[in-house]
Amino acid sequence: MASEDVKTSEAAVTTIVSLAEEAKLAREGVKARAMLFLVSASLSLLGVLPVECEFSFFLFLVVCLLPGIINHALLEMNVILWSRTAVAPLERLKILLQVQNPRNIKYNGTIQGLKYIWRTEGFRGLFKGNGTNCARIVPNSAVKFFSYEEASKGILWLYQQKTGNEDAQLTPLLRLGAGACAGIIAMSATYPMDMVRGRLTVQTDKSPYQYRGMFHALSTVLREEGPRALYKGWLPSVIGVIPYVGLNFAVYESLKDWLVKAKPFGLVQDSDLSVTTRLACGAAAGTVGQTVAYPLDVIRRRMQMVGWKDAASIVTGDGRSKAPLEYTGMIDAFRKTVRYEGFGALYKGLVPNSVKVVPSIAIAFVTYEVVKDILGVEIRISD
Repeated sequence: MASEDVKTSEAAVTTIVSLAEEAKLAREGVKARAMLFLVSASLSLLGVLPVECEFSFFLFLVVCLLPGIINHALLEMNVILWSRTAVAPLERLKILLQVQNPRNIKYNGTIQGLKYIWRTEGFRGLFKGNGTNCARIVPNSAVKFFSYEEASKGILWLYQQKTGNEDAQLTPLLRLGAGACAGIIAMSATYPMDMVRGRLTVQTDKSPYQYRGMFHALSTVLREEGPRALYKGWLPSVIGVIPYVGLNFAVYESLKDWLVKAKPFGLVQDSDLSVTTRLACGAAAGTVGQTVAYPLDVIRRRMQMVGWKDAASIVTGDGRSKAPLEYTGMIDAFRKTVRYEGFGALYKGLVPNSVKVVPSIAIAFVTYEVVKDILGVEIRISD
């Protein structure tokens, strides 16, 4: 199942790249035609997209067809539809493994977990929470990429002023800072959506209380647990942003710069990286970032489940838990997780996450740059 999802995402990005290259040749004077290429490519995915993404597709088409909508919205819609949906089953399995009650373990491995979800919840169960994830990623990605560009410009200007060298370029450390700033801003702006997305993802038809959707979940949490509950797990998220987002950007940009300058193995022609090379850079960046920050992601998800009065059975262990799940804070969550489940619990779900992150991050970066070229967006990841 996991390999089929990866193949689907690879086929999707191959389709959009080939269409994008054709559209790019006629971009001058016919930019509207390039947009139609993107619409056609996205519509070809309707056969594999889950029901939860239909609303996102509607928004995508609105962005494509209505005049006056900024190009960044269209850009981020493409990134979502191509990268996130392809790996949605692995994303859900990762979260289920992270919060699974240790007293009633239903599955351990990736294949076993996907089979269990298929058997108990059907095909739609594999994509549960994907619609909310797509909706959350739209503002998150737009703010993140835009913030990174602006932060990079500001940091570079300060660096040039300090060194007195107007030709100075960003170092990997400075890129790390810019990426971390962008990630923190984007994550904080959309964190309540991520919090309820985690709960929507783990609930099943047998859960004692059903959130009917993102807005219903937001209003229910706000009413029953208070406004602070929408930011449960925010602290480990902020800390995790530094290695995760920062290293993603820093490794990706540094690899690109090195390849352009060194031109090893004939990978670069005329100072331009091929799509395959960009894909490899994105995969390397995603692998480094997710591995370093993963324990913080586990703690974040567990803290989001605290205070859920009618929690899903995967969290409560079908009533076998002797005490309600409670953490007084991030340190307490780390301590209790390691004490009762061992150090390995901090990496629960790492395997499906690794399979998911590499193609997801890589496709996101490649799609971002290819579609950006078609739309003629001036803001770039790197100059």
